[in-house]
Amino acid sequence: MPLEFELCPGRMIGGAQPCFVIAEIGQNHQGDIEIAKKMIKMAKDCGADCAKFQKSELECKFNKRALERPYNSKHSWGKTYGEHKRYLEFSHDQYRELKKYAQEIGIFLTASGMDEMATEFLHELGVPFFKVASCDANNFLYLEKAATKGRPLVISSGMQSMETMRRVYQTVKKHNQNFTILQCTSAYPLDPKDAHLNVIKEYQKEFPDIPIGYSGHEQGIYISVAAVAMGAKLVERHVTLDKTWKGNDHEASLDPSELAELVRAIRLVEMALGSPTKLMLPSEKNCHDKLGKSVIAKMDIAKGTVLSLDMFAVKVGEPKGIAPEKMQLLVGKKLKVDVAFDDSILPSMIEGDI
Repeated sequence: MPLEFELCPGRMIGGAQPCFVIAEIGQNHQGDIEIAKKMIKMAKDCGADCAKFQKSELECKFNKRALERPYNSKHSWGKTYGEHKRYLEFSHDQYRELKKYAQEIGIFLTASGMDEMATEFLHELGVPFFKVASCDANNFLYLEKAATKGRPLVISSGMQSMETMRRVYQTVKKHNQNFTILQCTSAYPLDPKDAHLNVIKEYQKEFPDIPIGYSGHEQGIYISVAAVAMGAKLVERHVTLDKTWKGNDHEASLDPSELAELVRAIRLVEMALGSPTKLMLPSEKNCHDKLGKSVIAKMDIAKGTVLSLDMFAVKVGEPKGIAPEKMQLLVGKKLKVDVAFDDSILPSMIEGDI
């Protein structure tokens, strides 16, 4: 199968396609749908391709005792973890409202389905693709069910081993050809030494028929830009309107100016990657005309002389003569004319072809 596939209607990823940029809003909306809309608009204005949330059906994602656990963090929105999560969880109707808003302003919207019921809802909602969070990458029952829905999958690989990711690939591939795996480290914020971007290269070797991407939790944009230079075809970054807001993810998120700069940097790097063919470009002609060197006569050389290397120097010549890389081809040739010391040796001066 080709590396390229349609991730969203009319938007291919992989191959020579532009890197797909996901602005991960997650739950940085503070439980406020108006803030969520502002963040969707911010993602659009900054040039991201998609705004993404996290959808959970809490009783499906957590057991009862986990939801009843006291939650005394400074980031808490409730006395128990369940209260905290319910405060941040949008309803089905709110998701429909957010999807409609995203369509109106022209940006794709999806969410990580954090459990099977949430994925069922997202399928009903009609998201363009499913995002599989790192915590579900080894949840093979979940993966199989998501893969059989017929929507493309974007799968993060934080906390997993290569052995597990091989199994992820094999499991999804049986049901769905359209998916991508993202290198990811599940630490917030991510220490640069734990980014391990070289895993991108290993994924490219292990899974050569799917695009590989990067989901980052580091601060700043440099590591994500480097991932694109290494071939990442999708980049996902958490975003926020204010890094000082309450919530675990804000510190590891990009603010609007950083997200806009990330998109600009990615597009610049993509342009700079260019072609693998090495040749002199039209833009180099001025420099070549001014500084490109030629074969120069190191002495007076009479017509009919059989040429040898000790007769040549290499200098910037006027007029421009034979290029230095062709010097060896002159050995054994004869001159058709006299050439004076320090003159350029031109092709027209040589008997035969060079």
